Amino acid sequence: MFALSRTLLSLLLLAAGAGTQPASTGQTKTVPELKVAAASDLSAAMDKLAAGFEKQSGIHIAVALGSSGNFFAQIQNGAPVDVFLSADKSYPEKLKQSGQTDGAIVPYARGQLVVWTANSTRLDLASKDGHVLAALQSPAISKIAIANPEHAPYGRAAVAALMHDGVYDLVKSKIVLGENISQTAQFAQSGNADVALIALSLALSEPMQKSGHYVLVPQNSYPPIEQAGVVVKSSQHKPEARRFLEYLTSAEARSILHSFGFGDPGLTDPNPDSIRAEAPQK
Repeated sequence: MFALSRTLLSLLLLAAGAGTQPASTGQTKTVPELKVAAASDLSAAMDKLAAGFEKQSGIHIAVALGSSGNFFAQIQNGAPVDVFLSADKSYPEKLKQSGQTDGAIVPYARGQLVVWTANSTRLDLASKDGHVLAALQSPAISKIAIANPEHAPYGRAAVAALMHDGVYDLVKSKIVLGENISQTAQFAQSGNADVALIALSLALSEPMQKSGHYVLVPQNSYPPIEQAGVVVKSSQHKPEARRFLEYLTSAEARSILHSFGFGDPGLTDPNPDSIRAEAPQK
């Protein structure tokens, strides 16, 4: 047996009681439902994406949010998921290589990294000679939150950006790790960290816009965050799952994703010499 994340466990409990609903006659009728394991950077966008798809198709989406790496491991071990939306396309690619997917891998977005801080901290995040992260050396900053680079794509991007700006070794003692990018954002929003390197999609959410401000990290300072989805081979609802992935490439879904700061997938790297730094070994 394997340990489930609380988000996936919640999804499974929901799924156990879902799939039917009372009809006016007292009988039940089948209600299509898809179990979607989605990267945490989609937390603000998934409500609108799920609502748009359900309105179009009549198919309900049950969403669990978490780190892409954790979901990857759980799906490898047989977690009952229909669709996996990863923040790193390498995870769906690995599942496909091991024969655990059905159909093509579907790129759906490109993520962006930002530095976010609460308005109450009054920190100056202005770029220093083009290096946004140089400001993190300030003695006023004691804790910097990033997602765990071992299983969160945004964590690996954060480490790469810190290395690109030449400050990783200078600030690594300040780093605190979130389990996923949503928890990382919560660290800074709650005051448990002075700043956080998070997804633009989260920084654009209403609560974080009200309580703080952000600066974009130049995209040439970290590997592209290419996000992709796939139908899991064990899914009992493959046609519906494929339909949902097709919806994510529609103009309506693209508009929703754009509104939360996501770029279109597969764009040319803005700088061919951008750093491809790996997370440091422990």
